[in-house]
Parts: sequence; structure tokens; C-alpha cells
Amino acid sequence: MIDGLTPVKPATSEVLIVTGMSGAGRTTAAHALEDHGWYVVENIPPQLFGTLTDLVGRSPEAIPRLALVVDVRSKELFKDIREALEQLRAQGVDYRVLFLDAADDLLVRRFESARRPHPLQGSGRIVDGIAAERLLLKDLKDQAEVVLDTTSMNVHSLATTITGLFTESGPIVLRLNVMSFGFKYGLPQDANFVADARFLPNPHWIPELRPYTGQDGQVSGFVLGQEGAGEFVDRYVQALLPVLEGYRRENKHYATFAVGCTGGKHRSVAVAEELARRLGQQPRVTVTVQHRDLGRE
Repeated sequence: MIDGLTPVKPATSEVLIVTGMSGAGRTTAAHALEDHGWYVVENIPPQLFGTLTDLVGRSPEAIPRLALVVDVRSKELFKDIREALEQLRAQGVDYRVLFLDAADDLLVRRFESARRPHPLQGSGRIVDGIAAERLLLKDLKDQAEVVLDTTSMNVHSLATTITGLFTESGPIVLRLNVMSFGFKYGLPQDANFVADARFLPNPHWIPELRPYTGQDGQVSGFVLGQEGAGEFVDRYVQALLPVLEGYRRENKHYATFAVGCTGGKHRSVAVAEELARRLGQQPRVTVTVQHRDLGRE
């Protein structure tokens, strides 16, 4: 806090802490936010959070939306981030945390292609730096309102996702991502809920359906017409409605609901599409659909 200034709650709730694993896309996210009117401060020590939010509170018309990008390059300064966030809460600042993550093997490839060391690897290997960073960021990831797994994203899809999440004004809107996936390729890292569609007959074993996907009418009709399929979707949507209301009460704006089957081509795709259609009928909800493993062999 600047000497002589009393902490002031910003007149806007648009304060976003952007953090996450090195190499997971923080810079791309920051540029996307900046392109859509956010005032972005990169590589900021947590000790300065309070100072900047004080200034925002005194001139909200000049800085209506503030994004603070923080990383672990200064390990000693980063250790104070928990205290800095508690100070923001004490000041009445209603902030959100965006955490960007990616699979370790992808992070290694990104550092190798850039020919740069990981900021925490020291004299060790890149994987050592990644492991140290994951440990340091664990608590922050656990409390993040939005966790984005950028493993399968390029810079354009990440920027588009950030734009969709953080540029809409008006009443609080829940942004839901309904994702299909194949269990044989692993669980999605950023899923808040995971449903299993493997209780339904598999179109893979029906020769005339095998070449198609759950996005095709003949497959979706087959999957959703099976005994228990409609009841499952009905009950799952009903079970999620109090969750959505709870997210609103807790100021959580984003969630990923994942539906899996064996390969992520037929059953999970069909159920995810129907689940997204049904959730999209709820008020103040926007829904996107992602088929993570569609197209894999």
C-alpha cells in the first residue's frame, strides 16, 4: 500500500490473478485480455497487489478491469502470494484466479524448442524445475476459480477461450465446457465432474455405425435411444442444477463437465452433445462443447 492511502475497495469486481505453470500460456492469455480492454500488469510481485488494487479503486473509470500476471521466476517473492491474496480479501477486493496448466511432457517440449531453461530447474533438468513449480503452485491451483488445461490448445484456441471467458459484461454468466473424452487416453486434468457413458452399448461393435461419430444422427440416435440413456441425462442435469446455483453463490464462473467412453468417438460424444443442449437451456448459462479425442485412431 502507498503511504498515506487508505485501502479502497475497487468499484469493479473485475480483478483477475493470472498464474500457472511456466510454458502453459500465460503470455498468450495476457495478450488476449489486453486486446479486449483489460489493464494487464505482467510479472508483478505479489507484494504489489494491494497497491495496484488501491489505485484501481480510486479511478475505476480509467482501469475498469485489472489483470495481474504472476509467476515463480522470483521464488522468494512468490512465497508471499498467500499473504498477498489474504490482504486483498481483507480490503474487500473480489478477485478471481485463472490458473493455466499443461501436461509435463508438453511443457518439456516447449522449453526445449525455445532453448530456454525452466526458471526453477537450477543446475538440474527441465523436469526437475517443472516438479518444483507444481509443488510451489499446488495451493494456488486448488483455490483457482478457473483452471485451463492448455495441452491440446494452440495460441489461437487459447486466446479464443480466454476471450469467451473474460470479455462478457452484464449479469454473472456461468460458462460451462462440456467435454467428451476417451478413458484410454486419460482423464481430463481440468474436469470438475466426470461422467462415464460406458454403461451404454458401444456403436464401435456395429459395423454400419463404426465409421461415424456421436455427432452423426445415426450414432447419436442409437446411443440416446438405448435403455437408461435418456434417464441418465435427465437425472444428471437435475443433479447439476444445484451445483450451478452453488457456483453462482461462490462467485465461480467456469466449470468443465466431462463425459467419457472407451475411445471418445461415439457414446461420450453423443451424450456430451445432448448434455450441452440441455444445460444451454438454463438461464444465465453459456455452453461450449469440446470433443477432446475425436479424430484419434
